[in-house]
Amino acid sequence: MMRSTREEQSLTPEQVEALLPYGMEMSLQTGDLLFDERSVVDSFYVVLEGEVGISRLDGAEEIPLETHRTGEFTGGLAILTGRTSIHRARAGKPSRVLEVDWETFRRVPVELPDVADVLISGLARRMRYTQRTYRQHEKLAALGKLSAGLAHELNNPAAAARRASEELGGAILEAQLTAIGHDERFSAGQREALVALQRETAEGNETPLDPLALGDAEDELAGWLEDLGFDEPWNVTPALAAAGVDVDRLESLSEILDDRQLAWGLEWLASTLDLVGLAGEIGTSAGRISELVGAVKEYTYMDRASLGVVDVISGLENTLTILGPRLKNVSLRREYEESLPEILGRGGELNQVWTNLIDNAIDAVDGRGLITIRTYVEGARVVVEVIDDGPGISREAQVHVFEPFYTTKEVGAGTGLGLDIVRRVVAGHGGEISVQSEPGETRFTVRLPVDTTQNGD
Repeated sequence: MMRSTREEQSLTPEQVEALLPYGMEMSLQTGDLLFDERSVVDSFYVVLEGEVGISRLDGAEEIPLETHRTGEFTGGLAILTGRTSIHRARAGKPSRVLEVDWETFRRVPVELPDVADVLISGLARRMRYTQRTYRQHEKLAALGKLSAGLAHELNNPAAAARRASEELGGAILEAQLTAIGHDERFSAGQREALVALQRETAEGNETPLDPLALGDAEDELAGWLEDLGFDEPWNVTPALAAAGVDVDRLESLSEILDDRQLAWGLEWLASTLDLVGLAGEIGTSAGRISELVGAVKEYTYMDRASLGVVDVISGLENTLTILGPRLKNVSLRREYEESLPEILGRGGELNQVWTNLIDNAIDAVDGRGLITIRTYVEGARVVVEVIDDGPGISREAQVHVFEPFYTTKEVGAGTGLGLDIVRRVVAGHGGEISVQSEPGETRFTVRLPVDTTQNGD
Protein backbone atom coordinates (compact mmCIF):
# COMPACT_ATOMS: atom_id res chain seq x y z
CA MET A 1 0.00 0.00 0.00
CA MET A 2 1.31 3.47 -0.91
CA ARG A 3 2.30 5.62 2.08
CA SER A 4 0.88 9.14 2.36
CA THR A 5 3.16 12.18 2.23
CA ARG A 6 2.86 12.61 5.99
CA GLU A 7 3.79 8.96 6.60
CA GLU A 8 6.77 9.31 4.27
CA GLN A 9 8.08 12.08 6.55
CA SER A 10 7.64 9.95 9.70
CA LEU A 11 9.99 7.41 11.22
CA THR A 12 8.66 3.92 11.85
CA PRO A 13 8.75 2.60 15.43
CA GLU A 14 11.73 0.42 14.43
CA GLN A 15 13.60 3.41 13.03
CA VAL A 16 12.90 5.45 16.15
CA GLU A 17 14.19 2.58 18.28
CA ALA A 18 17.39 2.44 16.21
CA LEU A 19 17.87 6.21 16.61
CA LEU A 20 17.48 6.27 20.41
CA PRO A 21 21.19 5.64 21.21
CA TYR A 22 22.15 8.71 19.16
CA GLY A 23 20.18 11.20 21.21
CA MET A 24 19.01 12.36 24.60
CA GLU A 25 15.40 12.05 25.70
CA MET A 26 13.60 15.16 26.95
CA SER A 27 10.29 15.49 28.77
CA LEU A 28 8.00 18.45 28.04
CA GLN A 29 4.84 19.63 29.72
CA THR A 30 1.97 21.26 27.87
CA GLY A 31 3.07 24.70 26.70
CA ASP A 32 6.82 24.15 27.18
CA LEU A 33 8.95 25.66 24.42
CA LEU A 34 11.39 23.37 22.62
CA PHE A 35 12.89 26.35 20.77
CA ASP A 36 11.80 29.78 19.52
CA GLU A 37 12.90 32.57 17.17
CA ARG A 38 15.77 33.58 19.45
CA SER A 39 17.20 30.07 19.70
CA VAL A 40 20.19 28.70 17.82
CA VAL A 41 18.85 25.33 16.68
CA ASP A 42 21.66 22.82 16.21
CA SER A 43 19.74 19.60 16.82
CA PHE A 44 17.11 17.36 15.29
CA TYR A 45 14.11 16.70 17.51
CA VAL A 46 12.07 13.51 17.07
CA VAL A 47 8.70 13.22 18.83
CA LEU A 48 8.59 9.98 20.80
CA GLU A 49 5.23 10.58 22.45
CA GLY A 50 2.70 13.42 22.50
CA GLU A 51 2.81 16.30 20.04
CA VAL A 52 4.85 19.41 19.30
CA GLY A 53 3.21 22.38 17.58
CA ILE A 54 5.10 24.65 15.19
CA SER A 55 4.03 28.29 15.05
CA ARG A 56 5.27 31.72 14.03
CA LEU A 57 4.85 35.15 15.54
CA ASP A 58 2.86 37.82 13.74
CA GLY A 59 3.51 40.84 15.90
CA ALA A 60 2.49 39.69 19.35
CA GLU A 61 0.22 36.99 17.97
CA GLU A 62 1.30 33.34 17.75
CA ILE A 63 -0.05 31.66 14.62
CA PRO A 64 -0.06 27.82 14.57
CA LEU A 65 1.36 26.24 11.40
CA GLU A 66 1.87 22.51 11.93
CA THR A 67 1.71 19.79 14.56
CA HIS A 68 4.31 17.00 14.75
CA ARG A 69 3.29 13.73 16.36
CA THR A 70 4.98 10.43 17.22
CA GLY A 71 7.74 9.57 14.75
CA GLU A 72 7.83 13.03 13.19
CA PHE A 73 10.70 15.47 13.56
CA THR A 74 11.55 19.17 13.57
CA GLY A 75 14.55 21.50 13.83
CA GLY A 76 16.27 20.35 10.66
CA LEU A 77 15.73 23.38 8.44
CA ALA A 78 17.52 25.70 10.87
CA ILE A 79 20.50 23.31 10.94
CA LEU A 80 20.75 23.15 7.15
CA THR A 81 20.44 26.91 6.67
CA GLY A 82 22.88 27.66 9.48
CA ARG A 83 20.55 30.20 11.03
CA THR A 84 18.34 30.65 14.03
CA SER A 85 14.81 29.33 13.63
CA ILE A 86 12.10 31.48 12.09
CA HIS A 87 9.50 29.41 13.95
CA ARG A 88 8.89 28.24 17.49
CA ALA A 89 8.12 24.74 18.74
CA ARG A 90 5.85 24.19 21.74
CA ALA A 91 4.49 21.03 23.36
CA GLY A 92 0.75 20.70 22.73
CA LYS A 93 0.42 18.08 25.47
CA PRO A 94 2.79 16.21 27.83
CA SER A 95 5.41 14.84 25.44
CA ARG A 96 8.70 12.99 25.14
CA VAL A 97 11.19 14.19 22.55
CA LEU A 98 14.54 12.78 21.40
CA GLU A 99 17.22 15.42 20.80
CA VAL A 100 19.98 14.43 18.35
CA ASP A 101 22.70 17.09 18.11
CA TRP A 102 24.20 17.93 14.74
CA GLU A 103 27.62 16.42 15.40
CA THR A 104 26.08 13.09 16.39
CA PHE A 105 23.60 13.19 13.53
CA ARG A 106 26.45 13.34 11.02
CA ARG A 107 27.07 9.66 11.82
CA VAL A 108 23.48 8.66 11.05
CA PRO A 109 23.66 8.60 7.20
CA VAL A 110 26.52 6.07 7.40
CA GLU A 111 25.28 3.95 10.30
CA LEU A 112 21.48 4.22 9.78
CA PRO A 113 20.97 4.97 6.06
CA ASP A 114 17.23 4.13 6.07
CA VAL A 115 16.65 6.63 8.91
CA ALA A 116 18.74 9.26 7.12
CA ASP A 117 16.69 8.76 3.96
CA VAL A 118 13.48 9.64 5.82
CA LEU A 119 15.00 12.66 7.54
CA ILE A 120 16.74 14.09 4.51
CA SER A 121 13.85 13.49 2.07
CA GLY A 122 11.47 15.03 4.60
CA LEU A 123 13.71 18.09 4.97
CA ALA A 124 14.01 18.46 1.20
CA ARG A 125 10.23 18.37 0.84
CA ARG A 126 9.77 20.91 3.64
CA MET A 127 12.39 23.21 2.13
CA ARG A 128 10.63 23.14 -1.26
CA TYR A 129 7.34 23.83 0.44
CA THR A 130 8.84 26.67 2.51
CA GLN A 131 10.36 28.28 -0.57
CA ARG A 132 7.07 28.09 -2.46
CA THR A 133 5.16 29.38 0.53
CA TYR A 134 7.51 32.33 0.95
CA ARG A 135 7.20 33.20 -2.73
CA GLN A 136 3.44 32.99 -2.47
CA HIS A 137 3.41 35.12 0.68
CA GLU A 138 5.60 37.73 -1.01
CA LYS A 139 3.26 37.85 -4.00
CA LEU A 140 0.22 38.06 -1.75
CA ALA A 141 1.83 40.80 0.34
CA ALA A 142 2.63 42.80 -2.80
CA LEU A 143 -0.87 42.17 -4.15
CA GLY A 144 -2.35 43.20 -0.80
CA LYS A 145 -0.50 46.53 -0.86
CA LEU A 146 -1.54 47.10 -4.46
CA SER A 147 -5.16 46.19 -3.66
CA ALA A 148 -5.24 48.51 -0.66
CA GLY A 149 -3.93 51.42 -2.70
CA LEU A 150 -6.20 50.63 -5.63
CA ALA A 151 -9.24 50.32 -3.36
CA HIS A 152 -8.63 53.76 -1.85
CA GLU A 153 -7.93 55.30 -5.27
CA LEU A 154 -11.05 53.78 -6.84
CA ASN A 155 -13.37 54.73 -4.03
CA ASN A 156 -12.95 58.49 -4.45
CA PRO A 157 -13.67 58.74 -8.22
CA ALA A 158 -16.48 56.19 -7.88
CA ALA A 159 -18.16 58.31 -5.20
CA ALA A 160 -17.63 61.44 -7.32
CA ALA A 161 -19.12 59.71 -10.38
CA ARG A 162 -22.15 58.67 -8.38
CA ARG A 163 -22.75 62.23 -7.14
CA ALA A 164 -22.22 63.61 -10.64
CA SER A 165 -24.69 61.13 -12.14
CA GLU A 166 -27.36 62.22 -9.69
CA GLU A 167 -26.77 65.87 -10.59
CA LEU A 168 -26.66 64.97 -14.29
CA GLY A 169 -30.01 63.23 -14.10
CA GLY A 170 -31.56 66.27 -12.48
CA ALA A 171 -29.97 68.62 -15.01
CA ILE A 172 -31.19 66.52 -17.94
CA LEU A 173 -34.72 66.45 -16.60
CA GLU A 174 -34.69 70.20 -15.99
CA ALA A 175 -33.43 70.85 -19.52
CA GLN A 176 -36.07 68.57 -21.05
CA LEU A 177 -38.86 70.19 -19.06
CA THR A 178 -37.62 73.62 -20.08
CA ALA A 179 -37.55 72.53 -23.72
CA ILE A 180 -41.12 71.20 -23.70
CA GLY A 181 -42.26 74.31 -21.83
CA HIS A 182 -41.16 76.46 -24.76
CA ASP A 183 -42.25 74.10 -27.54
CA GLU A 184 -44.86 76.02 -29.54
CA ARG A 185 -45.99 72.90 -31.34
CA PHE A 186 -48.16 72.19 -28.29
CA SER A 187 -50.73 74.23 -26.45
CA ALA A 188 -50.30 74.93 -22.74
CA GLY A 189 -52.77 72.18 -21.88
CA GLN A 190 -51.03 69.68 -24.12
CA ARG A 191 -47.65 70.54 -22.57
CA GLU A 192 -49.12 70.01 -19.10
CA ALA A 193 -50.46 66.59 -20.15
CA LEU A 194 -47.03 65.52 -21.45
CA VAL A 195 -45.27 66.77 -18.29
CA ALA A 196 -47.85 64.94 -16.15
CA LEU A 197 -47.14 61.70 -18.02
CA GLN A 198 -43.40 62.27 -17.57
CA ARG A 199 -43.87 62.67 -13.82
CA GLU A 200 -45.92 59.48 -13.71
CA THR A 201 -43.09 57.58 -15.38
CA ALA A 202 -40.23 59.29 -13.50
CA GLU A 203 -39.92 56.47 -10.97
CA GLY A 204 -40.29 53.76 -13.60
CA ASN A 205 -42.66 50.82 -13.48
CA GLU A 206 -43.64 49.99 -9.89
CA THR A 207 -43.55 46.29 -10.74
CA PRO A 208 -40.76 45.81 -13.32
CA LEU A 209 -41.69 43.34 -16.02
CA ASP A 210 -39.72 40.21 -16.71
CA PRO A 211 -38.03 40.11 -20.17
CA LEU A 212 -40.86 38.09 -21.75
CA ALA A 213 -43.62 40.36 -20.41
CA LEU A 214 -41.61 43.45 -21.36
CA GLY A 215 -41.28 42.17 -24.93
CA ASP A 216 -45.04 41.60 -25.10
CA ALA A 217 -45.69 45.14 -23.81
CA GLU A 218 -43.36 46.61 -26.46
CA ASP A 219 -45.11 44.61 -29.18
CA GLU A 220 -48.52 45.84 -28.03
CA LEU A 221 -47.39 49.50 -28.01
CA ALA A 222 -45.69 49.16 -31.38
CA GLY A 223 -48.79 47.59 -32.93
CA TRP A 224 -51.02 50.38 -31.61
CA LEU A 225 -48.67 53.09 -32.91
CA GLU A 226 -48.34 51.41 -36.32
CA ASP A 227 -52.11 51.32 -36.65
CA LEU A 228 -52.03 55.04 -35.91
CA GLY A 229 -49.52 55.58 -38.73
CA PHE A 230 -46.43 56.03 -36.56
CA ASP A 231 -43.33 55.68 -38.83
CA GLU A 232 -40.76 54.13 -36.46
CA PRO A 233 -42.49 52.97 -33.27
CA TRP A 234 -39.50 50.83 -32.17
CA ASN A 235 -37.54 54.01 -31.47
CA VAL A 236 -39.82 54.84 -28.54
CA THR A 237 -41.56 51.65 -27.39
CA PRO A 238 -38.66 50.15 -25.32
CA ALA A 239 -38.41 53.23 -23.08
CA LEU A 240 -42.19 53.62 -22.82
CA ALA A 241 -42.85 49.97 -21.98
CA ALA A 242 -40.04 49.87 -19.37
CA ALA A 243 -41.57 52.97 -17.71
CA GLY A 244 -44.98 51.30 -17.50
CA VAL A 245 -46.77 53.28 -20.24
CA ASP A 246 -49.53 51.14 -21.74
CA VAL A 247 -52.00 51.44 -24.63
CA ASP A 248 -54.76 52.80 -22.37
CA ARG A 249 -52.53 55.72 -21.34
CA LEU A 250 -51.63 56.45 -24.97
CA GLU A 251 -55.29 56.41 -25.97
CA SER A 252 -56.04 58.98 -23.25
CA LEU A 253 -53.20 61.15 -24.53
CA SER A 254 -54.38 60.82 -28.15
CA GLU A 255 -57.67 62.47 -27.15
CA ILE A 256 -55.91 65.83 -26.66
CA LEU A 257 -53.11 65.46 -29.25
CA ASP A 258 -53.43 64.90 -32.97
CA ASP A 259 -51.36 62.13 -34.58
CA ARG A 260 -48.39 64.38 -35.42
CA GLN A 261 -48.36 65.98 -31.97
CA LEU A 262 -48.60 62.53 -30.36
CA ALA A 263 -45.52 61.40 -32.31
CA TRP A 264 -43.59 64.53 -31.25
CA GLY A 265 -44.71 64.15 -27.64
CA LEU A 266 -43.79 60.46 -27.41
CA GLU A 267 -40.38 61.14 -28.96
CA TRP A 268 -39.78 63.82 -26.30
CA LEU A 269 -40.97 61.52 -23.51
CA ALA A 270 -38.88 58.55 -24.72
CA SER A 271 -35.72 60.65 -25.11
CA THR A 272 -36.26 62.09 -21.62
CA LEU A 273 -36.65 58.59 -20.17
CA ASP A 274 -33.56 57.35 -22.05
CA LEU A 275 -31.33 60.24 -20.98
CA VAL A 276 -32.39 60.12 -17.34
CA GLY A 277 -32.05 56.33 -17.44
CA LEU A 278 -28.49 56.54 -18.81
CA ALA A 279 -27.55 58.94 -16.02
CA GLY A 280 -29.08 56.49 -13.57
CA GLU A 281 -27.06 53.63 -15.08
CA ILE A 282 -23.87 55.63 -14.56
CA GLY A 283 -24.84 56.14 -10.93
CA THR A 284 -25.69 52.47 -10.50
CA SER A 285 -22.39 51.39 -12.06
CA ALA A 286 -20.43 53.81 -9.89
CA GLY A 287 -22.33 52.48 -6.89
CA ARG A 288 -21.41 48.95 -7.92
CA ILE A 289 -17.73 49.98 -8.02
CA SER A 290 -18.07 51.35 -4.49
CA GLU A 291 -19.73 48.12 -3.38
CA LEU A 292 -16.90 46.05 -4.89
CA VAL A 293 -14.29 48.26 -3.24
CA GLY A 294 -16.13 47.84 0.04
CA ALA A 295 -16.22 44.07 -0.49
CA VAL A 296 -12.47 44.02 -1.18
CA LYS A 297 -11.80 46.01 2.00
CA GLU A 298 -14.04 43.69 4.00
CA TYR A 299 -12.57 40.61 2.31
CA THR A 300 -8.96 41.60 3.05
CA TYR A 301 -9.81 43.12 6.46
CA MET A 302 -7.96 46.33 5.57
CA ASP A 303 -7.24 48.67 8.48
CA ARG A 304 -8.21 46.04 11.06
CA ALA A 305 -6.30 43.98 13.58
CA SER A 306 -5.62 40.50 12.22
CA LEU A 307 -7.31 38.76 15.16
CA GLY A 308 -10.83 39.78 16.02
CA VAL A 309 -14.51 38.94 15.90
CA VAL A 310 -15.46 37.40 12.54
CA ASP A 311 -18.91 37.25 10.96
CA VAL A 312 -18.68 34.03 8.93
CA ILE A 313 -21.70 34.77 6.73
CA SER A 314 -20.40 38.25 5.91
CA GLY A 315 -17.05 36.71 4.95
CA LEU A 316 -18.77 34.18 2.68
CA GLU A 317 -20.82 36.91 1.00
CA ASN A 318 -17.75 39.09 0.41
CA THR A 319 -15.99 36.09 -1.07
CA LEU A 320 -18.93 35.41 -3.40
CA THR A 321 -18.82 39.06 -4.48
CA ILE A 322 -15.11 38.80 -5.29
CA LEU A 323 -15.70 35.56 -7.21
CA GLY A 324 -18.79 36.99 -8.94
CA PRO A 325 -17.42 36.81 -12.52
CA ARG A 326 -16.53 33.12 -12.08
CA LEU A 327 -20.01 32.39 -10.69
CA LYS A 328 -21.80 33.94 -13.67
CA ASN A 329 -23.23 30.67 -15.02
CA VAL A 330 -23.26 28.74 -11.73
CA SER A 331 -26.47 28.02 -9.82
CA LEU A 332 -25.77 29.18 -6.28
CA ARG A 333 -27.80 28.07 -3.28
CA ARG A 334 -27.36 29.74 0.10
CA GLU A 335 -28.52 27.88 3.21
CA TYR A 336 -27.50 30.09 6.12
CA GLU A 337 -28.71 29.37 9.64
CA GLU A 338 -30.22 32.47 11.22
CA SER A 339 -28.40 34.09 14.15
CA LEU A 340 -25.13 32.28 13.41
CA PRO A 341 -22.71 33.23 16.22
CA GLU A 342 -19.58 35.21 15.42
CA ILE A 343 -16.22 33.58 16.07
CA LEU A 344 -12.83 34.84 17.17
CA GLY A 345 -10.32 34.53 14.36
CA ARG A 346 -8.37 36.11 11.52
CA GLY A 347 -10.95 37.19 8.98
CA GLY A 348 -8.55 37.61 6.08
CA GLU A 349 -7.21 34.07 6.49
CA LEU A 350 -10.69 32.58 6.76
CA ASN A 351 -11.73 34.39 3.60
CA GLN A 352 -8.81 32.64 1.88
CA VAL A 353 -10.34 29.34 3.05
CA TRP A 354 -13.73 30.24 1.56
CA THR A 355 -12.06 31.43 -1.65
CA ASN A 356 -10.13 28.19 -2.14
CA LEU A 357 -13.11 25.95 -1.39
CA ILE A 358 -15.59 27.88 -3.57
CA ASP A 359 -13.05 28.32 -6.37
CA ASN A 360 -12.38 24.57 -6.36
CA ALA A 361 -16.13 23.92 -6.45
CA ILE A 362 -16.46 26.21 -9.49
CA ASP A 363 -13.70 24.21 -11.21
CA ALA A 364 -15.42 20.95 -10.25
CA VAL A 365 -18.72 21.96 -11.89
CA ASP A 366 -16.87 23.50 -14.84
CA GLY A 367 -18.50 26.85 -14.10
CA ARG A 368 -22.03 25.60 -14.85
CA GLY A 369 -23.39 23.34 -12.11
CA LEU A 370 -24.91 23.82 -8.66
CA ILE A 371 -22.92 24.99 -5.64
CA THR A 372 -24.48 25.05 -2.18
CA ILE A 373 -23.05 27.13 0.68
CA ARG A 374 -24.45 25.98 4.02
CA THR A 375 -23.80 27.27 7.55
CA TYR A 376 -25.13 26.02 10.86
CA VAL A 377 -24.23 25.55 14.52
CA GLU A 378 -23.09 22.18 15.84
CA GLY A 379 -22.52 22.25 19.57
CA ALA A 380 -19.88 24.89 20.30
CA ARG A 381 -18.79 25.05 16.65
CA VAL A 382 -19.81 26.93 13.56
CA VAL A 383 -19.97 24.64 10.52
CA VAL A 384 -19.52 25.76 6.92
CA GLU A 385 -20.17 23.36 4.05
CA VAL A 386 -19.28 23.95 0.40
CA ILE A 387 -21.06 21.40 -1.77
CA ASP A 388 -20.89 20.94 -5.54
CA ASP A 389 -22.62 18.55 -7.92
CA GLY A 390 -19.52 17.87 -10.01
CA PRO A 391 -18.03 14.51 -10.95
CA GLY A 392 -16.53 13.95 -7.50
CA ILE A 393 -13.09 13.06 -6.17
CA SER A 394 -11.86 9.49 -6.32
CA ARG A 395 -11.53 7.59 -3.05
CA GLU A 396 -7.77 7.34 -3.57
CA ALA A 397 -7.43 11.10 -4.14
CA GLN A 398 -9.57 12.01 -1.11
CA VAL A 399 -6.83 10.60 1.15
CA HIS A 400 -4.28 13.05 -0.27
CA VAL A 401 -6.22 16.25 -1.10
CA PHE A 402 -4.96 18.15 1.96
CA GLU A 403 -1.30 17.23 1.39
CA PRO A 404 1.10 19.88 0.07
CA PHE A 405 1.81 19.76 -3.68
CA TYR A 406 -0.94 17.19 -4.31
CA THR A 407 -3.33 18.21 -7.07
CA THR A 408 -5.80 16.47 -9.36
CA LYS A 409 -5.67 19.32 -11.87
CA GLU A 410 -3.73 19.23 -15.10
CA VAL A 411 -0.06 20.23 -15.11
CA GLY A 412 0.21 23.98 -14.80
CA ALA A 413 -3.39 24.39 -13.63
CA GLY A 414 -2.71 24.12 -9.90
CA THR A 415 0.14 24.16 -7.40
CA GLY A 416 -1.38 21.71 -4.94
CA LEU A 417 -0.96 24.28 -2.15
CA GLY A 418 -4.56 25.53 -1.94
CA LEU A 419 -6.09 22.83 0.25
CA ASP A 420 -2.92 22.43 2.29
CA ILE A 421 -3.12 26.14 3.14
CA VAL A 422 -6.84 25.71 3.89
CA ARG A 423 -6.03 22.85 6.28
CA ARG A 424 -3.33 24.90 8.02
CA VAL A 425 -5.56 27.97 8.44
CA VAL A 426 -8.46 25.90 9.78
CA ALA A 427 -6.14 24.03 12.17
CA GLY A 428 -4.65 27.35 13.25
CA HIS A 429 -8.14 28.42 14.30
CA GLY A 430 -8.60 25.25 16.33
CA GLY A 431 -10.93 23.80 13.73
CA GLU A 432 -11.22 20.78 11.48
CA ILE A 433 -11.83 20.24 7.77
CA SER A 434 -13.02 17.09 6.05
CA VAL A 435 -14.16 15.97 2.63
CA GLN A 436 -16.81 13.52 1.47
CA SER A 437 -17.20 12.84 -2.22
CA GLU A 438 -19.03 10.67 -4.67
CA PRO A 439 -20.12 11.30 -8.26
CA GLY A 440 -22.66 14.14 -8.17
CA GLU A 441 -21.75 15.49 -4.72
CA THR A 442 -18.52 16.67 -3.15
CA ARG A 443 -18.81 18.20 0.31
CA PHE A 444 -16.03 20.08 2.11
CA THR A 445 -16.95 20.66 5.75
CA VAL A 446 -15.19 23.19 7.98
CA ARG A 447 -15.83 23.19 11.73
CA LEU A 448 -14.61 26.20 13.70
CA PRO A 449 -14.92 26.74 17.46
CA VAL A 450 -16.91 29.77 18.49
CA ASP A 451 -14.23 30.49 21.13
CA THR A 452 -10.78 29.81 19.64
CA THR A 453 -9.06 30.74 22.90
CA GLN A 454 -9.89 27.19 24.01
CA ASN A 455 -7.30 26.09 21.46
CA GLY A 456 -4.57 27.99 23.22
CA ASP A 457 -4.33 30.36 20.28
